[in-house]
Amino acid sequence: MRIAVLALQGAFLEHEMLLNKLGVDCFEVRQLKDWQQEKDGLIIPGGESTTQGKLLRELGLLDPIREAIEGGLPVFGTCAGLILLSQKVEGNSPAAPEPPRLGTMSMTAARNAYGRQLGSFHTEASFKGIEGNIPMTFIRAPYIAHASEDVEILATVDGRSVAARQNNQLVTSFHPELDMDTRVHEYFLKIVKRSEERFSRN
Repeated sequence: MRIAVLALQGAFLEHEMLLNKLGVDCFEVRQLKDWQQEKDGLIIPGGESTTQGKLLRELGLLDPIREAIEGGLPVFGTCAGLILLSQKVEGNSPAAPEPPRLGTMSMTAARNAYGRQLGSFHTEASFKGIEGNIPMTFIRAPYIAHASEDVEILATVDGRSVAARQNNQLVTSFHPELDMDTRVHEYFLKIVKRSEERFSRN
């Protein structure tokens, strides 16, 4: 198993450290030639979604990554990654042009939804498919405002949806890479493994 980690901006190193802890090979994607390597999945880290979207477009990565995800490549987006994968986003400036996004998940994200007063907080909550509560670190996080029937909500905090899955796509509002708990990454790796098995049978 080999996982690509988008390394244009944000907390990509923390994801790499967790993957290394789990004994999973990974590599950084900074330009198109990196993306052309063999891979079994992709992680899009937290950070600044507008900056990441612009860089994806400028580097010629936006369309190839979107096509791979639509073709079934497993992807895990945290915080900014959730925004980049959402088809629609609430909270963008109405006067500014719509920032570039991958837009592969049938849902609407509310960006910077927790505001400055709740800009950063930590809690524990249940996550569907994982036994016991998991730690959740939020940093000016988005949440899922609306989701289609194709999207399965996996976790909620204070009535807001903060984790979801649509086929091979997984997103969290929080940053599991900032905690020592590896269970959310293990959940994603199970999606990757099932995807490998499905493609190997076809």
